[in-house]
Amino acid sequence: MPRSVPYFAAFVFSLSQLLVSADADTLTDVIHAALSDPRRPTQQVELDPARKPAQLIAFAGLKAGDAVADFMPGNGYFTRIFSRVVGATGHVYAFLPNEQLANCAPREVAGTKALERDPRYENITVLSGAAAKFATPRKLDLIWTAQNYHDLHDSFMGPADTAVLNKAFFEALRPGGIYLVIDHVAQSGSGLRDTEALHRIDPAQLRREIESAGFVFEAQSAALRNPEDDHTLSVFDPRIRGRTDQVVYRFRKPGRRIS
Repeated sequence: MPRSVPYFAAFVFSLSQLLVSADADTLTDVIHAALSDPRRPTQQVELDPARKPAQLIAFAGLKAGDAVADFMPGNGYFTRIFSRVVGATGHVYAFLPNEQLANCAPREVAGTKALERDPRYENITVLSGAAAKFATPRKLDLIWTAQNYHDLHDSFMGPADTAVLNKAFFEALRPGGIYLVIDHVAQSGSGLRDTEALHRIDPAQLRREIESAGFVFEAQSAALRNPEDDHTLSVFDPRIRGRTDQVVYRFRKPGRRIS
């Protein structure tokens, strides 16, 4: 074998690393531009230090041109950021389950519903329907749900059939697509015990349910972990509100993700 071959291989590897680094830098720039978007409500911008959107969106790998669903988006905190990240060639679907709409105070979803009438967000579509019948008009690159997976097990949501819903998520994603879940941590081994009273879920329970639908657990982020949270307080308790220990899990639908 010619001596030049190893040097050529090393050159190709170095070039690929540079390209990955350049892509990461570009993504970081896009995310920070989205966070600086003047269209964002001031009260949502003020949540950024606690919610760490730049780290989490980078962890999910969302990029320009992607199709993403924000499931149970509340007042559209992440929905608005996603809109700027995916840009004109991408699309954001904000999915409000009928069960939530029937049982929550209007103010809890007013920010998302306002997007239906806001011409500045042409790449956002607000959808509603039964949770277990989740579907979007096009295949997705990312499904995102933040601080509400535990709610699916609560009485106001039915409770929802999470096995059916996770299968619906699986079908909605492209091969290689990402399912990103953020939620408040309950005590280890507690299963579903604390979803209603404390609004927390045991991460092991969450992971079992999602993997049962065919998803592959890929990675977790420690961005929202808080070792000072002992998992015994309601997430609305003033002593811990806004500072709960949260798990961030990234799952992938098997298959090769095509750009």
